[in-house]
Amino acid sequence: MGHRRKAREYVLQALYMYEIAKNDIEELTTLHWIEKEIPEEIRSFAVDLITITLKNMDTVDDLIRKYSKNWSFERLTLVDKAILRLSICALLYFPDIPVVVTINEGIELGKIYGGENSGQFINGILDSIKNAEVNRKEMYPGDTEEKK
Repeated sequence: MGHRRKAREYVLQALYMYEIAKNDIEELTTLHWIEKEIPEEIRSFAVDLITITLKNMDTVDDLIRKYSKNWSFERLTLVDKAILRLSICALLYFPDIPVVVTINEGIELGKIYGGENSGQFINGILDSIKNAEVNRKEMYPGDTEEKK
């Protein structure tokens, strides 16, 4: 499992705890509930993602409401909501992560930790946000800026 995948799992746990107990950012970013040594690159990414997600929660939640057609925000499971929050945050505020990677990671987290249809649901919302809200050019190996 990749380092960032593990970090995203920790962020998912932190956002779930935030939703249940309203822990503050400082407490959540200690990652105190993890009972093993965390490599610095995992810790650093997780702390950044937790902090930026919680600081931009209103913006992120507004996007979830806007793009979760036929599904009320209040009816979302806490796990799906946490996955959407961390994934949308990565789409909007982490331009170094390719959009396709963020979406795929969100889908995988949904399949592992969410309900039966979570992967599809998360994919639909993230894809809609990608198409309407994310304005960055993706560069893939072999792409050049001269290509149209």
